[in-house]
Amino acid sequence: MARPFKQQRNPRNTSPAKPAAADPTAVPQRLHKLLALAGLGSRREMETLIASGRITINGKTAEVGASVVPTDVVRLDSRPLHLPFEPELPQVLLYHKPEGEIVSQDDPEKRASVFDKLPRIRNGKWIAIGRLDMNTSGLLIFTTSGELANRFMHPRYEVEREYAVRIFGELTDGEMAQLTYGIELDDGPANFDSIRPQGGEGANHWYEVILREGRNREVRRLFEAFQKPVSRLIRVRFGPVNLPPRLKRGQMLHLGVKEVTGLMEWAELAVPKGPARQLTPREKEKLGKVFTPKAKRSRFDAEAGLESRGPRRVTKTREEGIRQELEKQQPVRRSRSRHGAVEPEEAQRPARPPKQAAKPARKPANRRIRQAADIAPAKQPAGKRAKR
Repeated sequence: MARPFKQQRNPRNTSPAKPAAADPTAVPQRLHKLLALAGLGSRREMETLIASGRITINGKTAEVGASVVPTDVVRLDSRPLHLPFEPELPQVLLYHKPEGEIVSQDDPEKRASVFDKLPRIRNGKWIAIGRLDMNTSGLLIFTTSGELANRFMHPRYEVEREYAVRIFGELTDGEMAQLTYGIELDDGPANFDSIRPQGGEGANHWYEVILREGRNREVRRLFEAFQKPVSRLIRVRFGPVNLPPRLKRGQMLHLGVKEVTGLMEWAELAVPKGPARQLTPREKEKLGKVFTPKAKRSRFDAEAGLESRGPRRVTKTREEGIRQELEKQQPVRRSRSRHGAVEPEEAQRPARPPKQAAKPARKPANRRIRQAADIAPAKQPAGKRAKR
């Protein structure tokens, strides 16, 4: 059977495509809210994004406070966006953060980041709920819902954060009462909601503290006010989420549908009534199971010539140590040019292959020269006379 010819489009027909028919019953929704539900960031960040002029609605630059309907075409930097007018159940990921990692996506020093280990997702991005200092470990929550992240982090909700703190020294009853009452810090007064001693050995003592703020290094600064430096800080709870005992350092855990639905109800957010999103086989395998993410190669300065060594990450302190070792092994000798400028000698002369070490000369032995007199005369066989 002959294959039918493909219908060619008439090039003279320049009429634009017909737009989608508008639904008169569609209820407009705020643009920044839909962008937050799509996992692009929090509502406040989306308002800043709209104000930057990168968002367009039907080819026109969007304004802060604009509303859209399902038939509108919304683009981010000319890339079309699929907005969730019917919200889907977000993803929630728990991570037991170890020390030595920062909670930032853009770091000029190229240190190890928690975002380097996160699994990839489509049509969205991971949002870190709260932050932890580089030297702080413990519970860290990631989600694809900007609304859920805002419910955890906004100061007006006053979500509790619980930490296990080990300090050098021991607090008195008066100092614990003062920490509960309040202390004046550089950025304003601060206090713990509760503080309980948890024992200790020797000079180190453990305390359990609860507070409702997330200021930078707030727990450490409160203890340092009484000359009690913090040697270990672990976050064990954030709101209704506790750090699971089976979740060891550096491991992750995807929450199931039941747990995520419970978080949405706790946050007083609308739970999607439609069918749940179809999970891939790999997502079904990891759902509800603890797994260790694959460590990616560390990001270093290419001029230093440093390379990652397997899953071990090179921190800033170790990176500086390796640089110093390389500088000691390959010192840069400098010389002055004709104009008086100091220039490295390697830039003036081409590199030469390394010379082989010369072999040491042998010491001459004290030997006497052999003479003819030293040679014994040969013996003649018996029965024969010597010829004259």
